[in-house]
Amino acid sequence: MLAQTPTPPYYAVIFSSILSDETAGYAEMSELMVNLASQQAGYLGHESARNEVGITVSYWKDLESIKIWKQNLDHLEAQTLGKLKWYQCYKTRICRVERDYGFEI
Repeated sequence: MLAQTPTPPYYAVIFSSILSDETAGYAEMSELMVNLASQQAGYLGHESARNEVGITVSYWKDLESIKIWKQNLDHLEAQTLGKLKWYQCYKTRICRVERDYGFEI
């Protein structure tokens, strides 16, 4: 299901990653992060897919909401574990969504 975002502008955080060979605990932490993010003020939804490259796009009301989420203690722990264990590499991009449109049956 696609995230139901409001009329722009809003922000998107695009997190692209390649996993390392050590993934024990990754799925559980990923699920926890989704649950915690969804409870944060300013969170609007997310979409995620994983094959060789994993891409998660989370949507936020404003830059301040993104900043507060980045500083969440549980999220900081997940970031540390990701760097130490789970990720071979990752990239985070923050974008302002100026326009969106789509199609739905």
